[in-house]
Amino acid sequence: MDDFLAHARAATQEMRSVFPETPLLRNDHLSAIFGAEIWLKREDLSPVRSYKLRGAFNAMRKRPEAAVFVAASAGNHAQGVAYMCRQFDKTGVIFMPVTTPQQKIQKTRMFGGANVEIRLIGDYFDECLTAAQAYCAEIGGHFLSPFDDEDVIEGQATVAVEIETQLGRVPDHLVIPVGGGGLGSGLLSYFGTDTNYTFVEPQGGACLRAALEAGKPVTLPAVNNFADGAAVARIGAKTFEVLKGVGLANTLAINEDRLCTTMLEMLNVEGVVLEPAGALSIDALKDLGQSIRGKTVVCITSGGNFDFERLPEVKERAQRYSGVKKYFILRLPQRPGALKDFLNFLGPEDDIARFEYLKKSARNFGSVLIGIETANPANFDRLFGDLDAHGYAYRDITDDEVLAQFVI
Repeated sequence: MDDFLAHARAATQEMRSVFPETPLLRNDHLSAIFGAEIWLKREDLSPVRSYKLRGAFNAMRKRPEAAVFVAASAGNHAQGVAYMCRQFDKTGVIFMPVTTPQQKIQKTRMFGGANVEIRLIGDYFDECLTAAQAYCAEIGGHFLSPFDDEDVIEGQATVAVEIETQLGRVPDHLVIPVGGGGLGSGLLSYFGTDTNYTFVEPQGGACLRAALEAGKPVTLPAVNNFADGAAVARIGAKTFEVLKGVGLANTLAINEDRLCTTMLEMLNVEGVVLEPAGALSIDALKDLGQSIRGKTVVCITSGGNFDFERLPEVKERAQRYSGVKKYFILRLPQRPGALKDFLNFLGPEDDIARFEYLKKSARNFGSVLIGIETANPANFDRLFGDLDAHGYAYRDITDDEVLAQFVI
């Protein structure tokens, strides 16, 4: 343990020649809401807007003999590796899925410049990873894992070194987002039992919880990629060796739609832009309640690589989770005045956000797809009550994931 602490502190000092420490900022808004001293470790303000460059830096500085570094990533790891290839003047070959958004590809290319070659392979990350590892073995390069590597884990532990220095002590509670486990195992290895932990995952990618339940790393049958910075199908073997004793009670799985409410709140109230994975630790505060009241709590905001083209989707998800927006299919009579009759059921706070209807001849009734936004979820109780009282047939499809993918 003493060796790990010394190595993490040494890595932190070495990093200062490449990039400054990220700020640790007390958040008055969150502190007032939760009755605690809430501090945000702003990894979203690093040069690549995530903590991933720390692990890449540490792994690369320990491999000066390596001529080529190979990585597979669709996001933050790719950017961290690219940034460090340029800093160390090393060649990097980064494999990314063909489906990677152009914004992420462009940023990776921008950070790496002439030092980095990007190869687009496969529709899914697993195909991309297989190709990267095969290529690395073929050329004798060094494969730089995004999390399952001792040097990467040690590099991520520099977050803990900075927190301890900036706060002047060890915090009472740490809230840490988990994907493959590199950040969590780094902080746990550094702080040990000196603080309390909550490890947070997206509900659709809770690979740590699955591993804890099974007693070993397991592969999730399906992953929801919305929180792509933390949506990992299988926890790392090396990271799980560190995290296997944390206990299920110290983990949380966050609903992706609820996560969107936190992203919007931080953007609208605090002016802080977070990617979904970067908002996990803040959203988790809602579940910690009395356990953190009066305590000093540090939340790791792990990333801020958010494409604003996704903002309408985030708003949509947040509204649906909050109950102020619903979609339903209504069976409407095909006669003049039928639509006007329905509109009379809407209240002063109800607004039609979606309306799709095609009149079909030779039918007495037609189906209408309707989206309604309102100011108060209780308004839907009134609306649906009125529809029931007047004999209208309808189906609420707001939470039907299969239908939502096709029609919303």
